[in-house]
Amino acid sequence: MQNNQMNYELYKLKESFKKIKSSLFLISTIVILIVFSFTSYYTVEPDEEAVVIRLGRYLKTTPPGLHFKIPFGIDSVTKVKTRIVHQAEFGFRTTQTSFNKRSSYSSNAFDNESLMLTGDLNVADVEWVVQFQITDPFKFLFKTSDPIANIRDVSESIMRRVVGDKLVTDVLTTGRVEIATKAKILMQEILNKYDLGITIKSIKLQDVNPPHIVQASFNDVNAAKQEQEKMINQAEENYNKIIPEAKGKANKMISEAEAYSEELINKAYGDANQFQSLYTEYRKAPKITKKRIFLETMESIYANMENITIVDPKVKGLLPIFNKGLKNE
Repeated sequence: MQNNQMNYELYKLKESFKKIKSSLFLISTIVILIVFSFTSYYTVEPDEEAVVIRLGRYLKTTPPGLHFKIPFGIDSVTKVKTRIVHQAEFGFRTTQTSFNKRSSYSSNAFDNESLMLTGDLNVADVEWVVQFQITDPFKFLFKTSDPIANIRDVSESIMRRVVGDKLVTDVLTTGRVEIATKAKILMQEILNKYDLGITIKSIKLQDVNPPHIVQASFNDVNAAKQEQEKMINQAEENYNKIIPEAKGKANKMISEAEAYSEELINKAYGDANQFQSLYTEYRKAPKITKKRIFLETMESIYANMENITIVDPKVKGLLPIFNKGLKNE
């Protein structure tokens, strides 16, 4: 009886183990199916590209959308933001940026990045921004261990090199655009040599100032230069106003003198021609011409006089109809 009882207990125990084993198998299968369903596909966002690595070796780069891969860690996917422009800040840090609020900046000093020696051995505090885009995600991920650190190191080195070739006055005033343009070209050349898969979109100088210790003196110098420029501009304005006016008056006087000269010359020619014509007529009939000249001359003289009557004394019996005229005479 005892043996039968023991055999029965063993049988029941074996049956329980079978049920547990089948349950574990079912649970394992379900877990495997769930893991398979969740690890056999991946989604790439519109601003991303995904780098697929199979068993530690690069396989492909996939664009945005839904994609499938071998699950259970055989294929690993790393997503990279390639459709947006990234930004690296030097000399300052932005702590908050939003559409509704003004940007706020860190109060910490970053003098180790921004203080630079210029070509005339002065010091300038230069703050700038590098905007870049990832064009090859595989190179960005695997050509270097820390591409962001490489970008920062290259940018800082190039900026110090470019600023070191300029005078401090150029750095603080008119040379900012040239510095940013040259730094962008040189930085892109070096990144291309490193083959990091990065394109520099722009370099912008945010704020360029002298060091805080000498900033007041630099401000006084800039104010003096601005006043100098103002005085020069006013002098040039007066020059541009007075000189053309004087030249205009001179040209007017010259034109009037030339016109008067032409008038006198033409009048002289006319008088000479008139005299020549009279002389020709005089030679033909001297008495008649002399009398005609005399009468015309008297006519022109007395034409400008008023209340004068001329009476020939040889005329007799003249009626006194010109009493007023005779009295005046």
